Amino acid sequence: MTQTLLDQALVEEATKKSGLIWVQGTGPARALWHVWHEGGVYVVGDGPGEQPFPGLVDGQSAEVTVRSKDKGGRLVAWTAAVTEQVPDSESWKAAVAELKGKRLNAPDVEVMTQRWARECRVLRLEPRSMTTDLPDGSLAAAPLPTDATTRQPAPEALPRLLLRRKKR
Repeated sequence: MTQTLLDQALVEEATKKSGLIWVQGTGPARALWHVWHEGGVYVVGDGPGEQPFPGLVDGQSAEVTVRSKDKGGRLVAWTAAVTEQVPDSESWKAAVAELKGKRLNAPDVEVMTQRWARECRVLRLEPRSMTTDLPDGSLAAAPLPTDATTRQPAPEALPRLLLRRKKR
């Protein structure tokens, strides 16, 4: 009983203080901004301009890993039950009121909640098993493929062109 209460307190405090949590449903783990409200985590997304969370399905479970706000390392991992909130229900309104205060750089603050009701999903991640064993390894994964590239080496002729300009 005492260990369960300690686990609950650890999950709640670590999750409240962390700006991001890593959530893995049926797909790869994603970093999500969130709020802790009434014993669970709420996230908003899957709409235009909001964070994507594919693989999080109503009625299924997800693995949540909480990072340290100051060092960025893993603090605790727990299993959550995923519940989608019905737009304009009492629980949805309470969650959205909390989420609205945490949403940074929203382009449409005045109508953001209406947009969330129309185009996004609000999910509650409720802790089920309080702590799971943290892995020994780093869990580093290869980056996802992208069209973005890193800087290429400078062309061989560029230093000569730059030096020529200085001489004039």
